[in-house]
Amino acid sequence: MIDRLMRRWRGAPIAMLHEFHRPPYGGGNQFLLALRAELERRGVPVGVGHVGPETQVVLFNSHHADIDDLRKIRRSDVRMVHRVDGPIGVYRGRDDGTDQKIWQLNHECADTTIFQSRYSLERHLAMGLEFRDPHVIPNAADPTMFFAPPAHASSTPLRVVASSWSDNPRKGGPTYAWLDAHLDPTQVAFTFVGRIAQTLPNSRVVDALPSLDLAELLRQQDVYLTASEDDPCSNALIEAQTCGLPAVFRKSGGHPELVGMGGYGFDQPEEIPELLARASRDYRELCARVDAPKLADVADDYLHVMGLL
Repeated sequence: MIDRLMRRWRGAPIAMLHEFHRPPYGGGNQFLLALRAELERRGVPVGVGHVGPETQVVLFNSHHADIDDLRKIRRSDVRMVHRVDGPIGVYRGRDDGTDQKIWQLNHECADTTIFQSRYSLERHLAMGLEFRDPHVIPNAADPTMFFAPPAHASSTPLRVVASSWSDNPRKGGPTYAWLDAHLDPTQVAFTFVGRIAQTLPNSRVVDALPSLDLAELLRQQDVYLTASEDDPCSNALIEAQTCGLPAVFRKSGGHPELVGMGGYGFDQPEEIPELLARASRDYRELCARVDAPKLADVADDYLHVMGLL
C-alpha cells in the first residue's frame, strides 16, 4: 500500500511531510487536509511523506519531521518550507524543549517559514527565536464543508457553541465550566463539542465530530465562544467563522487578529454574559463584520511563498 502511494506521487511538485489522520483530529491536521484538497482541486498534485525527483517544494510542519530525514532530502533544487505555530511551550503551559527543537529544524533545514499569526511570529521573537525568511499566513477551513447558511438570525435563547479537540485546561475548559454554572437558560443555550476535562451539567456536550457533521452543527448556532489561552491560530475558531458565526473570544494569542471586528473580546469569564447579550442585540451588524480567512487566498499565499505562483 505504502509503495503504491509513493509511486503514485512520484511526480508531485509539492511534498507534504505530515501524517494525516481522519477527522476529527487536531487543527493542524484539519488545515493541512483543507490545503491539500484545495491544491489538488487546482490540479497541483501533492505528495505525502515522499520526496521524488520531480519534487520542487517540501512543506514540513512544526516539530513533527525528523531532522535526519530533512537533512537527507535537503538539496539546492528543492525549496524547504517550514510551517510553525506556537510557541508550543506557551500554549501548552510547559516548556519541554519542543520550541528549541522547532528552531533547530528551521535553522538547519528550512529556506522559508510560514507562521500562522502575527502573534506567533512576535512571541517567538520576544523569546529570542528568529526564523528563516518569515511570512504570516493564517489557516483556513475547507469551504466545501464549512460555509455560512443563506440567512442567519439570532434566536432566544442565544445558541452559543465552543469546540476543542484537546482537553488541556488551557483550551478553555475552566471558563466553559464557569459559564455552565452561571448561565441563564432562558437567555443562553450552550453547546460544547469535543473533549473537555470539566463536567458541564447544564449544557449540551457532544463528542468530537467529523468535519461535515461539525459544520452542520455550527450552522445551527448563533455565536462561537473561545476561551483558549495563547492559541496562535485556532482552527476551531476559523471553522466557526467560515460558517458565519461571530465570536466572543478570550483576548489572548491570535484570537484578536482572527476575529477583528467580527466579535467581542474578554479577559475574565465574568464578562461573558454581558458580551453575549451585546452580541444578541447587535447580531445583524456583527455577522456582517465576520471575515474568515478564505482557503483560496491562503492557498495562493502558500504557493507564492513556495515559489510556484
